[in-house]
Amino acid sequence: MKHAFASTLKNFKTSSGVTGKFHSLPALAKQYPSVQRLPVSLRIVLEAVLRHCDGRKVTPEHVRQLAQWQPKGARTEEIPFVVARVVLQDFTGVPLLADLAAMRSEAARLGKNPEAIEPLVPVDLVVDHSIMVDYFGTKKALDLNMQLEFKRNQERYQFMKWGMQAFDTFRVVPPGFGIVHQVNLEYLAPGVHQRADGVFYPDTLVGTDSHTTMINGIGVVGWGVGGIEAEAAMLGQPVYILMPDVVGFELTGQLREGVTATDLVLTITERLRREKVVGQFVEFFGEGTQSLAVPDRATIGNMAPEYGATMGFFPVDEKTMDYFRGTGRSAGEIEAFEAYFRAQQLFGVPGRGEIDYSRVVSLDLGSVTPSLAGPKRPQDRIELGQVASQFTHLFSAPAALNGFNQAPELLKTRHLVQGEPDDAGMRQSRPTPEGAERQLEEMEANKPEPAVMHATAEVPTPAVHSGSDGVKFTIGHGDVLIAAITSCTNTSNPSVMLAAGLLAKKAVEAGLSVKPHIKTSLAPGSRLVTRYLTEAGLLPYLEKLGFALAGYGCTTCIGNAGDLTPEINAAIRQSDLVCAAVLSGNRNFEARIHPNLKANFLASPPLVVAYAIAGTVLTDLMTQPVGKGHGGRDIFLGDIWPSTQEIHALMKYAMNGEAFQENYHKVASEPGKLWEKIRGVSGAIYTWPESTYIAEPPFFAGFKLGIEQPVTTGLQPRNPYAVHAARIIALFGDSITTDHISPAGSIHPKSPAGEWLCDHGVQQADFNSYGSRRGNHEVMMRGTFANVRIKNLMLPPLADGAREEGGLTLYRDAAGHAHKMPIYDAAMQYQAEGRASVIFAGEEYGTGSSRDWAAKGTQLLGIRAVIARSFERIHRNNLVGMGVLPLQLRGDDTWSSLGLKGDEFIEVIPDPLLTPQSDAELCITRADGSQLRRTLTLRIDTPIEADYYRHGGILPYVLRQLLDT
Repeated sequence: MKHAFASTLKNFKTSSGVTGKFHSLPALAKQYPSVQRLPVSLRIVLEAVLRHCDGRKVTPEHVRQLAQWQPKGARTEEIPFVVARVVLQDFTGVPLLADLAAMRSEAARLGKNPEAIEPLVPVDLVVDHSIMVDYFGTKKALDLNMQLEFKRNQERYQFMKWGMQAFDTFRVVPPGFGIVHQVNLEYLAPGVHQRADGVFYPDTLVGTDSHTTMINGIGVVGWGVGGIEAEAAMLGQPVYILMPDVVGFELTGQLREGVTATDLVLTITERLRREKVVGQFVEFFGEGTQSLAVPDRATIGNMAPEYGATMGFFPVDEKTMDYFRGTGRSAGEIEAFEAYFRAQQLFGVPGRGEIDYSRVVSLDLGSVTPSLAGPKRPQDRIELGQVASQFTHLFSAPAALNGFNQAPELLKTRHLVQGEPDDAGMRQSRPTPEGAERQLEEMEANKPEPAVMHATAEVPTPAVHSGSDGVKFTIGHGDVLIAAITSCTNTSNPSVMLAAGLLAKKAVEAGLSVKPHIKTSLAPGSRLVTRYLTEAGLLPYLEKLGFALAGYGCTTCIGNAGDLTPEINAAIRQSDLVCAAVLSGNRNFEARIHPNLKANFLASPPLVVAYAIAGTVLTDLMTQPVGKGHGGRDIFLGDIWPSTQEIHALMKYAMNGEAFQENYHKVASEPGKLWEKIRGVSGAIYTWPESTYIAEPPFFAGFKLGIEQPVTTGLQPRNPYAVHAARIIALFGDSITTDHISPAGSIHPKSPAGEWLCDHGVQQADFNSYGSRRGNHEVMMRGTFANVRIKNLMLPPLADGAREEGGLTLYRDAAGHAHKMPIYDAAMQYQAEGRASVIFAGEEYGTGSSRDWAAKGTQLLGIRAVIARSFERIHRNNLVGMGVLPLQLRGDDTWSSLGLKGDEFIEVIPDPLLTPQSDAELCITRADGSQLRRTLTLRIDTPIEADYYRHGGILPYVLRQLLDT
């Protein structure tokens, strides 16, 4: 079939004379002049639509609609966006691989060719979510932590090895290389791709992690999706999105001395949350944008999920080329990249008035101040000088205002802790889960010795040595107990990492130290970070303060901080202490960092070091000393804060192209002895083992090639999508995150998941985490809504007015009597009765990570519908993709204003044709028999989503298409 826009196929030349072909947007602009003023990000999407216009999945009408995008137009059309590649991380990648394996098993059962299930675009899985900070504060921590990682995750890694040999386009970056987004930025992203026929096209992608948007910093259009949508993209389906609004964000001026890229991104996050950019593209432009280096841009792009946008996009320019040279891309790659974008007239950051945006937001970089964000949400920015006073205010503020609801007079409460000594008279660092030391003993005899925490640090006042009785010290409200330099968000940025190293150097030279009970760690997103810190002579100073290398992975940022000691945990619980973590990450949701740390603050790496030294967030670092140095002299933050000139003088160590090439060559040539020892099964079809890590998912149980359709009986259509006589299983407030719905961290032994593991012979020491067990639906469905901080408002208030926490609900029996039990247990009871259940929630339901298990677990619990004030983009999409109805309350309606208590019966009647964003009827039948009716909005937003839902979800939809073909 002749391409509908064959005339747009043109030639371009690189600076060395190489000729390539491309689908020219300037040529298309002759037919549609408005293309020239489209946002740069939309033009890149338009190129993909133009290139894939086949008259079937992508039609000339799709090209026309996008080419004639109106900045303030109605958003009713969907864009079929075919991406160039897909990136995965292991927590989300393993269940995706399990789904693909299950598809192949199902195909074989149906007598079809299982190898029809094959990714059609390159897929890279980077193992970064599995390592935990069990050992720290010692040069041996990395080796110890990786040994534990491979011990715990052997079955998962064997499964990945099977995937590598089973699928032609599936590649794995083994543990120990870094975090997926930083590896993507430094290594995986090619700039442009070239087809076998010589046609070049720009890099685009989706990833199974919400922070995939970090790649926006180098002009790549891409964002995070759930694993179920990523599978469809891998298997040839376009990613369907509603035509978006594009918000232009103009940056002017320059950052002031002492202000970091972290401070800038926290300011942007706060601003854009207020601007309500959920589901929209944000595109940065203006002179201030031109001045930002790529690592600064990547930091801002990374945090797009925190400000709610689909993307935080930066156009390609000279700074992008500098970054590609500095990270070791070949001359040919760089030439093709630049020549292509110049030929498309997409090179350079636009200035004011050059692009038509839906609206424009402006920020003067000179107005940005040093900041942290917290204690519970990344958008809650606090100026550095206000952190102590804000914590004091929130300490006694009600929970509804993000406070901790404590009596003000308790702020000075301190609790005596008795630690355990090691041979040097200091307490050992303790691995988690408990029993990790026993695991290590079972490993090879040449294992390193156990870690010693901060052997060089002074014993803190008022702690005292007590001989064989161990070390005594006190902890209190506001004390920093975890300080972590972690996360791709900031460790990808040499300016803030060098700043942290310089601050550590000045601090050590001034005689400052970190208290030994504070859990400190350094976990960069790339090996290159520790290389340039070493070459710059800064790593020893970080180690001296306890920030020794603990691993290359997400660690504390995703809840893999490892545990605190039992003594500290007991002290926190006994005195109900509000203690803190300070980390250079991107999220600080409740119970994410550590279940016992209620206050969590995001900060730049140098501020993480400063707060570790100060030991408490109640110190005002703008006016009070960080600590006492040599001779008892007060040392202030200004005394040790590095200058911009000092940082720039060391940047030469960070952007060394040969070092990048040498490092990433080892992905294939020297992946590490621990990885090489892993052996997986072979063959096109996976042999499902008896395992508590990997199990065949149940999503294709009863699969048939046909689907049920609405049929007309008399004058009334029979509606297979209606929900009748459902029970409410939860009433939630605002900002329920995917961490609340499907936690990634530790598994409590008394939780449904913990009890199931115990019943299957798994010791508590070997529980690992929810995130590591996402390949087993039995664990994950039991973990759904099991976050220890989630509050089901169906439960009555406690005696002191506080709300009970944990994944509990009130199950209603046939007589209507209430029984308190875990949400999982109640869901199983309702399913056994053949009764559906529903959830009601407030604003921003499903904010946070893209984890598909938040939707998969919801579906497996038998929850048919989620009715909320508003939804975050990825989770709403995932709910549809798993066959769960998302419905939105209208006007001023909330579940509270409707008088819901949880004892009602619920009926939901959507349009039987599933017309996108159509009316749905809600009928509430109260315990006294009275009824209330309301009209909801069906948040199935596009025709393709309606198709997914008719098929029972995106997975059976894609499988039917592949097997039919």
